[in-house]
Amino acid sequence: MNQQKKVAGKCISVLGTGSDVGKSIVATAICRILKNKGYNISPYKAQNMSNNSAVTEDGGEMGRAQVVQAQASKIEPTVDMNPVLLKPCSDTGSQVVLCGTVIGNKEAGDYFKDTDFLFKEAQKSLLSLRNKYDIVVMEGAGSCAEVNLFDSDFVNFKTALQADAPVILVADIDRGGVFAQIIGSLAVIPEKHKNLVKGIIVNRFRGDPKLFEKGIEYLEQETKIPVLGLIPYYQDIQIDSEDGLQLNQFTDPNEVIDKNKINVAVIKLPHISNFTDFAPLEYDGGIQIHYLSQLRNLDNYQLVILPGSKNVRGDIKWLNSSGWAGEIKKYAKGKGQIGGICGGYQMLGSVVKDPHGVEGEPGDMEALDVFQAETTLLADKTLNRSEGVWLDLNQTVSGYEIHMGETVIKESFKPAIQFKNSDKTDGIYLENGKVWGTYFHGLFNDSGFFETFFKKIDPSFKSHLGEGTIHQFRSSQYDLLAEHFSNYMDVDRMMKIIDEGL
Repeated sequence: MNQQKKVAGKCISVLGTGSDVGKSIVATAICRILKNKGYNISPYKAQNMSNNSAVTEDGGEMGRAQVVQAQASKIEPTVDMNPVLLKPCSDTGSQVVLCGTVIGNKEAGDYFKDTDFLFKEAQKSLLSLRNKYDIVVMEGAGSCAEVNLFDSDFVNFKTALQADAPVILVADIDRGGVFAQIIGSLAVIPEKHKNLVKGIIVNRFRGDPKLFEKGIEYLEQETKIPVLGLIPYYQDIQIDSEDGLQLNQFTDPNEVIDKNKINVAVIKLPHISNFTDFAPLEYDGGIQIHYLSQLRNLDNYQLVILPGSKNVRGDIKWLNSSGWAGEIKKYAKGKGQIGGICGGYQMLGSVVKDPHGVEGEPGDMEALDVFQAETTLLADKTLNRSEGVWLDLNQTVSGYEIHMGETVIKESFKPAIQFKNSDKTDGIYLENGKVWGTYFHGLFNDSGFFETFFKKIDPSFKSHLGEGTIHQFRSSQYDLLAEHFSNYMDVDRMMKIIDEGL
């Protein structure tokens, strides 16, 4: 008997036939459904790969997907919920964050040579959660049927097997080939893994469900596994995305500027990170947000933002080679407002120095020079939850810092933020807010700041998010998500699967 059987908390594992089939959303929905039933719930993902991260109360770093799932579970996120985080900094390499702390950079080939140590550390986190919660909702990564990675993949079946966790297999019918996704995945995995799969969810269905009744019969006949739900595609529920799917909906759109809204452009950098900073803008009907990767004129936007980046020097090169650098500098001299958050703040300065080779070969790189500021990248990462006042608006702001650099302003300026109960300041504020920069992620989550900030751009602006805070809005969306899944999923059968275990 392994040690896992001595703990009280049960587990259920949500695995996928591929990347982006909706595992995170399914796990989030299950978390909220179970929480609404009165269970004490925690999410868990042994290893996540994402540049969308957040800072915990105790200063650790973890993936945003498990933060969202913790919110759905109505608990405070901790690094145990995502003990291993890979933050891609190139096409083949990632920064490795273990239990909230950076332990170095790894090329993919080196990382997958030996994952036993990381698996053992991830198991400690899972054991800790199981000793605190009634049920742990575990999420897998990518496809659970990558035969070339079976030996090194500890996120999917290896974790489920170790935890004696029944598996729900998620497939995306919107992509097409759903029968091949499901039956093919089950065909190539070992029998011991196939035996863990106790239910199937067909996600993102469009059309008349009656037309898929024979499809469900076929799947259940061929796999001998029940289809727990045929989940319709939805567009009216707003849940923060961990990856680029949500981002892509707003990237380089064909629609023209909407003169009845505040128009915001976010430059979609190749190494963009923490784009959930802008989720409140996506949710508010009074704002039109475009993520722009293809060069275009910016003059019709009232606000342009350079977002966070996992590779600032690489993204500055891209801004120069793509022509964006010139367009941004031109815009900064015009009537619109331009701001930078974290890496974007660093890019708007005059130079980025990398003496330790944090982002490649050591060296200095000229930045956009919108204001005179010098950033030095450091080997140690700053991880803080922070609170202060946006001085120009006299509005409280709260957020988190995740950066590997310090910025020194070389010209006369006003700081953007005065920290609470401290003489420390953050960022830069120039020309009555026409140019600003800050290290604070999550600025727009403060509803008072959100509305006041955009009222300065357009005095007629009124937030469309409704009564209460943005946090309350998000909570209402988790309830809508749980209701949506409950309407189309056999929750009673899922509960039986959890109760019976393996």
